[in-house]
Amino acid sequence: MGTYRDQHHIPYAPTETAELYPDSDGQPMAVSDLHRRILTRTLGVLDTHFAERAEVYVSGDILMYYVEGDPRKSVAPDVLVTFGMGKKNRRTYLVWEEGKVPDFVMEFSSKGPYRNDLGSKMQLYASLGIQDYFLYDAEGVYLSSPIMGFTLVSGVYTPILESPNRRLHSTALNLDFSVGEVGLGIYDPVEGEWLQTPAESALARADREATRADREATRAELQTIRADMAESRADEEAVARQRVETELAELREELERLKART
Repeated sequence: MGTYRDQHHIPYAPTETAELYPDSDGQPMAVSDLHRRILTRTLGVLDTHFAERAEVYVSGDILMYYVEGDPRKSVAPDVLVTFGMGKKNRRTYLVWEEGKVPDFVMEFSSKGPYRNDLGSKMQLYASLGIQDYFLYDAEGVYLSSPIMGFTLVSGVYTPILESPNRRLHSTALNLDFSVGEVGLGIYDPVEGEWLQTPAESALARADREATRADREATRAELQTIRADMAESRADEEAVARQRVETELAELREELERLKART
């Protein structure tokens, strides 16, 4: 796509694309264990949500080159989602080969790069035409709000306003983002449910099955208790009837003796 080409191509010797556009910039995937956990969970949640849509590509911390011929023009969003690309494995994201930029990117702000997240990186994403740009501050100390979202309007990022339920809606993904018990929560407003990783879903199913089994066991125990109580009442009633019948028989005998005397 001509939009992402630069007229000032630099000469280079390598003939292999992988040599000119390496898949690593030597930087760690995440700046801390906390960021790595958040990144891994977020990618897992989005991968699972879009698993049945073959045209949706989800990735994170992959080097994206946006000017053909200039390997210096690269950026590695923490999270990116692109529609219409397909799910093949990629070592790098070459915009001119893929034919488009991501529709959604997210950065996890930290002490070092957070100023760039709201500065040069934000300007870059806007200039590339990325529709939605989200920021998440897991530590709650670098941004004015733990989560911030922007959507592109006439080439400029406009803040996404928080809904009454304190969520930020991404029109690109049709998903809501918020800060909750699990940290960064992602909500599907169509299905009306919070998205989970496969492991979280399996654990939730196990909990539901365990709860169901407990309910069934309790119900069976109650039925047994009721049956025992009913049997006990039947026995008591039988004993009481027998006692009454015995007393009636004795009264009849006494009545007959009295009649005989008269």
